[in-house]
Amino acid sequence: MIRVFLMGFMGAGKTTLGKALAKDLGVSFIDLDQYIERRYMKSVSQIFATRGEQGFREIESRMLREVGDFDDVIVSCGGSTPLIGDNMDYMLQHGKTVYLKCDNDTLLRRLKVARSQRPLIASKSDEELAAFIESETARREPGYLRAEYICPGDRLESRDQISDTITYLKQLLDLKKD
Repeated sequence: MIRVFLMGFMGAGKTTLGKALAKDLGVSFIDLDQYIERRYMKSVSQIFATRGEQGFREIESRMLREVGDFDDVIVSCGGSTPLIGDNMDYMLQHGKTVYLKCDNDTLLRRLKVARSQRPLIASKSDEELAAFIESETARREPGYLRAEYICPGDRLESRDQISDTITYLKQLLDLKKD
């Protein structure tokens, strides 16, 4: 049975790597935010607007536990998921936890391109975005470092880099489909 929780800052490549790893292993991939949106038939932004951040975090924790009971799954967590309540403790007890770590320059480059799809950063200038990344990664790092494994996320720019990262991660986690 394979159950892996990928965590890291937005733009770290959790979805990119998660989808590719799941395909390689022949297991399911779940992006936790997309799972929540399908279950509640509302976007994360709409849930925030109607239930507030606290309401969303309660839903997120509940849905994490739901997908955390699935067998043979790679779960891409939201950037804050492991930092809320006892979510990290839950993930550590129910699967393998991987912090996808990127340097701030890589995050800035990736997020500048995807800024419009991310409400939290959509209105930030390049300078504001760089400062936000620096302060938020520093704030979140201690929580992310509780993960059992750290995987570099800077090399996910091409199929070859993604393939190399999958090979590395499979060896690191000793992942094999039963």
